[in-house]
Amino acid sequence: MEFKETLRQWAAGCLRAVIVVWFAVTSATAQPTPVSYSQADALKFLGSYCQACHQGDSAAAKFRVADLGTVESFRTHPDSWTRLAARVANSEMPPKGAPVPDLDAREQFLNWVESTWRSQACAADVKPAPHLIRRLNRDEYAATIRDLFDLQLDFREALPIDGPGGEGFDNAAETLFLSPLHSEKYVEIAKHVVDAASKEFKSRVKIFVARPGPDTTEEQAAGKILVEFLPKAFRHPIDEETVRDYVELFRFARRQDQDFEPAIFFALRSALVSPRFLFHVEPAGNDPELRQYALASKFSYFLWGTMPDAFLFDIAAAGKMDDPKVLRELVPRMLRDPRSLEFSTRFVEQWLRTRELEGSHRPDRELFPQYSNDEELHSDILLQPVFFFQYVLRENKSLLSFLDSDYTILTGALAKHFAIETEEKTSKNPEWMKLPQGSNRGGLLSMPAVLAVSSHPYRTSPVLRGVWILDSILGASPPPPPPNVPPLKDQETGETPKSMREMLTQHRVNPACASCHDRIDPLGFALDNYDVIGRWRDEEAGGPVDATGELTDGTKIDGPAGLKQALIERKELFIRNLTKRMLGYAVGRGLTPADACAVETIVDRVAVAGYQPWTLISEIAVSAPFQEPLDLAEDPR
Repeated sequence: MEFKETLRQWAAGCLRAVIVVWFAVTSATAQPTPVSYSQADALKFLGSYCQACHQGDSAAAKFRVADLGTVESFRTHPDSWTRLAARVANSEMPPKGAPVPDLDAREQFLNWVESTWRSQACAADVKPAPHLIRRLNRDEYAATIRDLFDLQLDFREALPIDGPGGEGFDNAAETLFLSPLHSEKYVEIAKHVVDAASKEFKSRVKIFVARPGPDTTEEQAAGKILVEFLPKAFRHPIDEETVRDYVELFRFARRQDQDFEPAIFFALRSALVSPRFLFHVEPAGNDPELRQYALASKFSYFLWGTMPDAFLFDIAAAGKMDDPKVLRELVPRMLRDPRSLEFSTRFVEQWLRTRELEGSHRPDRELFPQYSNDEELHSDILLQPVFFFQYVLRENKSLLSFLDSDYTILTGALAKHFAIETEEKTSKNPEWMKLPQGSNRGGLLSMPAVLAVSSHPYRTSPVLRGVWILDSILGASPPPPPPNVPPLKDQETGETPKSMREMLTQHRVNPACASCHDRIDPLGFALDNYDVIGRWRDEEAGGPVDATGELTDGTKIDGPAGLKQALIERKELFIRNLTKRMLGYAVGRGLTPADACAVETIVDRVAVAGYQPWTLISEIAVSAPFQEPLDLAEDPR
């Protein structure tokens, strides 16, 4: 009954919540929306491209342009504005055959929508979207089992892969539903866990805090064990009724002629399939005690990817988990703990998409055998951005280091791969090291993992690299290509080799294609000196690499150094994108327009603090979206 009731309330919460994906529409390389662009211009855009199908009682999809005639409509009709902006941004509207705005008009409209969202969210003090009950994803589940039992086994592979949602991460409530397969797997894994724990000395010490003795009955010993275990497993205090329920499970096992220890493990196994273990369950309403533990759990899963430790539980017990001063002091401690590597790995691999290199996006084995055959180099390539990210956060280096830096993470294998010599001797262990002058290796953009994931498995692609920069760095994904765009033609045998720049001219002949490629291609061309696996090259197709380009605002760039400088000049776009991604990861859901004010507040405070990572994480932890309690009628059980 406990499980069914929680699912019922979970579903109810999902139905009541407005789950919308907040769009990222800022232009990466174009100038911002002109100051002269006004609400009148936006209404003219709607009248020209939307009103014909969306007016009166017969409006298509019951969407009426007239409902959006005032700025206040951002508060009265938020869903309509969100759906409209998303469809315009994705070139889904206007429909095929209708007049279509050019890219500049589309961007100006979308930029006005986003800026208006921000001003309205801040002016109206819009309440953030409620948190949804979500299950632990498979990484969180495995880490929690490990820490709960002190059991060094990895159960991730026994569970289905979790798909991305929200801001692109696999911890998003929108995708963490409970399937029948998950239910079966949790029951199977729970049995394997307690079997392993029964044989592991460290696990047994954690579990058996009491035993039957002359002054202690079996049920009393079982009660003491469960009083110690259940609050850790459920990550919040429990009442006497809950303890009695699990003691009754112990009694049931004893009535089935199981000995004391197997009966205890039966009760523990039951706890591992409880919704209060499997889900991030937060208290409804304003229960001050349970809210403290919910915040401790949220903070721990954000920066460690696992359950809180005893210290965080103590802070929750003291009622200090919502104290901004305490949270700011906790951030360095959390980031310097080895468990922060879980956060760095999961966030970086999904933010930068380098996780894809272990799947279909892996560089071609025959063309790039170094990547596949040299296991040490392969591992170092994948881990370099993770360790770089972790070091920057742990040591509170500038967030702009992600764009460019005089230091990087190096190993002997990576230094050899880069063909550089460092002042200090490299080793097999990844270390933070100063780069030699002119190495072209500072920041994320020159890391082999990033360059490989933004290439085809068999060749580089300025288009893929440009799109990757727009999406992952600047948060301004271009619209999808129009249908029926022909692929680049393969070069025929005997034909004079052509560079990628020359081959891409066939796409730029079409004005509809050129408008997007003018924004995408210069970013990618700037990285043309790097091959698929990040080695430096001066020639391509028998001629010198041309890594020059011009952005749509007239900025000229030449090679990686010019690109990095252009990105640093647009650092506010990068910081806003990083803030959105990290806030979405922290709260475990997609951001909504109601979160716009919180994002801008965080961005402003990070800028004032000199782009310090500790400020970014602290401000996320004290923000309204992170602190907002679950919006349900009663505590799920």
